Amino acid sequence: MAIRFGRLLCSGSGCYTAPMSNFASTKSRVAAVSVLASASMAAAKFAVGIAIGSLALISEALHSSIDLVATIITWFVVRVSDRPADDAHHYGHGKIESLSALGVIALLYVLAGGILVEATSRLREGAPPPAFSLWAFGILGVDILVNSWRAWALHRTAVATKSQALAADALHFASDVLGSFAVIAGLSLSALGFAWGDAAAAIGVAVMISILGLRLGRSTIQTLLDRAPEGVSDKARDVISAVPGVVGIERLRTRMVGPTHFIDALVEVPRTYPIDRIDEIKRRADDALKGAFGDSDLTFTAIPVARDNETVRERIMVIARNSGLAVHHVTVHDLGCKITVSIDLEVDGDMPLIEAHDIAHELERHIRDDFGTDVEVDTHIEPLEPEMPHGYEAAPERVEEIRAALIGFAKNGAIHDIHSVRVRDTEAGEIVNFHCYAEPSLSVIAVHDHVDEIERHMRRAFPSVKRVISHAEPPNAD
Repeated sequence: MAIRFGRLLCSGSGCYTAPMSNFASTKSRVAAVSVLASASMAAAKFAVGIAIGSLALISEALHSSIDLVATIITWFVVRVSDRPADDAHHYGHGKIESLSALGVIALLYVLAGGILVEATSRLREGAPPPAFSLWAFGILGVDILVNSWRAWALHRTAVATKSQALAADALHFASDVLGSFAVIAGLSLSALGFAWGDAAAAIGVAVMISILGLRLGRSTIQTLLDRAPEGVSDKARDVISAVPGVVGIERLRTRMVGPTHFIDALVEVPRTYPIDRIDEIKRRADDALKGAFGDSDLTFTAIPVARDNETVRERIMVIARNSGLAVHHVTVHDLGCKITVSIDLEVDGDMPLIEAHDIAHELERHIRDDFGTDVEVDTHIEPLEPEMPHGYEAAPERVEEIRAALIGFAKNGAIHDIHSVRVRDTEAGEIVNFHCYAEPSLSVIAVHDHVDEIERHMRRAFPSVKRVISHAEPPNAD
């Protein structure tokens, strides 16, 4: 039986174990190896420094000891920063890496200050040079190789995972390499009789540490202050704007928390789109941002806007929908000097006429507010069809009677081959459905007129028929 360790995730439907992310495991592994390397090199340098009486080597060992403390902090920090968002930390725990980076930078400046104090003290007091030993050069050579590898590995992982904690640790080890070269230079100058060489090199390293710390500190503070990452806003705006259905972007804000790009966008979408279409636009925008940034979290707020190419009919449908009204058969005519609008408005069939008239009057007022007071609006009030009216299939004899009548009404006309006739009895009356064929070259208007004529004949011949629903199609249609 295989057991997979990972992160336990829970939702309303239960819990499951998700594998730890590659970034999280990579950061933890690199940080753990760095801890072992720091401890080993600090102990070796300290032992050799004591043995030969080299204050510079002992100082470098203390420098590595500070590195060890910083690396242990980093190892714990990267484990905490990869925790998912929770009720108390809605944006995750990534900013703890920025705080950790500031702590490591502070240690760097403390170290730089200590080096400056010690170096100036040695220059002022004229301390004797350390004893020459090949062991010291050997240890420092190994230290340069180890720290170069650690700085490279940490920097590469920090770039890949956008981890400021690992970036600070990489900077620390890069300063170790410079420190080791400085100690080698100082020991070499001391061996050649220049007693001031070790102190002068140490001062140069302290200045370099301060410059590197200032560079990392600036980017870390910008992250803590939620400064928009360079170029991210423009790229996110371009990515979202390219999604089909997006009219424009009213506002876009970005921030970084750990490796995650948090993007807050107010996106303009056509007001005529249904909700499910807008949700599809949001999903596509989210997928596009993840493809562009790898790790992103989108807050998408849709703002319905009117497009320049909206038709009058679409505008009226939007007005009715915003009022929560069911309308159909909207017809619009342009008389040159004014626009006339006719609407079928559906309301509860049991509603008193006075209330229905008030609803129709309010809808007409909204339309005039949008189009102007000179628009002519006529509203036809009709009962709203129940969602699931009770009914049952008519007897076969009745279906055959209706079918024969339909065939007779369509005889020698543009409509032919009446088929799929169905008749249902409901509380309101009979509902007749049928299919028929028409010439493919006929226009929709012509077909509609011919079918309407058949329906009128049906209602006159069968007063009990409430509705006639036809489906015209070309012959041999699928």
